Amino acid sequence: MGKTLVEKIWDAHVVKRQEGFPDILYIDTHLIHEVTSPQAFDGLRKRDLPVLRPNQTVATADHNVPTVDQHLPIKEELSRYQVDMLSKNTKEFGVELYGLGHPYQGIVHVIGPELGITLPGKTMVCGDSHTSTHGAFGAIAFGIGTSQVEQVFATQCLLQQKPKTMKIEVNGTLGAGVSAKDIILYIIAKISAAGGTGYFIEYAGSAIRALSMEARMTICNMSIEMGARGGLIAPDDITFDYIKGREFAPKDAKWDEALAYWKTLYTDEDAQFDSVLEFAAEDIEPMLTYGTNPGMGMGVTEHIPATEAQPESERPSYKKALAYMGFEDNQPLLGRDIDYVFIGSCTNSRIEDLREVADFVKGKRKADHVEVWIVPGSKQVEAQAKEEGIDKVLESAGFILREPGCSACLGMNEDKIPAGKYCISTSNRNFEGRQGPNARTLLASPLTAAAAAITGKITDVREFLNKEAELELA
Repeated sequence: MGKTLVEKIWDAHVVKRQEGFPDILYIDTHLIHEVTSPQAFDGLRKRDLPVLRPNQTVATADHNVPTVDQHLPIKEELSRYQVDMLSKNTKEFGVELYGLGHPYQGIVHVIGPELGITLPGKTMVCGDSHTSTHGAFGAIAFGIGTSQVEQVFATQCLLQQKPKTMKIEVNGTLGAGVSAKDIILYIIAKISAAGGTGYFIEYAGSAIRALSMEARMTICNMSIEMGARGGLIAPDDITFDYIKGREFAPKDAKWDEALAYWKTLYTDEDAQFDSVLEFAAEDIEPMLTYGTNPGMGMGVTEHIPATEAQPESERPSYKKALAYMGFEDNQPLLGRDIDYVFIGSCTNSRIEDLREVADFVKGKRKADHVEVWIVPGSKQVEAQAKEEGIDKVLESAGFILREPGCSACLGMNEDKIPAGKYCISTSNRNFEGRQGPNARTLLASPLTAAAAAITGKITDVREFLNKEAELELA
């Protein structure tokens, strides 16, 4: 019997397998940041151990960094301490650090791909749940806890149970205004925030194959939001073209050797998945969430589902979520006023996202009552945006291009949404307090977020696109 892509990569990295025990899995690349690494470094000190393979470890500062005036000392004491500790720890243990001021600094899941560190067939881990982003390249990538960070530091291996496999196929052609973010929010809404629990997911189908690498990263990034261990997409020419020529990608003869291997990374025709789901791209419209987990999502023209339609055991938490958000059963959200727009995070902060937003807002102006934060995923994205004049387009629309970091994806730095305010966010989580105490988050695509910024309310971006198309035809 053939193997799935997950099985091929996993089995190639098993150092030791014994019945009744987890596999000892070799880790090719370990990504770290300032939040989940300090205790792991302390653990090494206590046991007088080095980082076994520092050349396979890459560090950056992202979660706690400010996105304005990064050349100045960090104001928040805890944030400043964590960033300073990362500098101290990486220097002591000989780990490469892309800290504040470095041209490669940025969100850990943005810099890995853009630097050519993320490659097909790798195993990659990070003390961050959205490590699944790197699976877009045909890699096994997943988040780990702090004790496991220490384990990888010390051994370059992890004890891991082999996951079950799921295939999610999306076939057909996406409609205007519908993007990768809408695909993944749609899938999560259909199968719930727990629908992928215990699985490693392979995304397939014609709609997935048509996506750019940056769009594929958005899909894989949010695999964790349906409870999955991770997600991946088999590499193809789109993947190889993206990687070629990047800073740390293989060169010359090593490129040819790597490419030959990467072309073997696909699921065999006779391979068996533990579960298979299929969706039609034509059924997906611009999406947004209305509750406090990513599974509480709906099409922008739909109404909030009724509490009575939920399983009885889930009704109390469902009512609590709607109360937190200030929403009601059967309520439409189209046309509702919003206060903030955040475009950024490891889900949607790449140059393709910023180009899409700039193209949409060119010649338009944001609503006066809305505050808009545009946060690039890395210094390289920031530099490219400025080189292309995207910063000027955004500025003309009343937006400001800030400096790289996780920003308002999570309330761990200075960029917090005030209590009670509504934020259309391109990030990945809408938990209570995720963007700040009592902040109210609605997840959406960059296009939907940009449309809300212009109108000041929840808007079906297709209305704009249809009007623009009509003008072009006139």
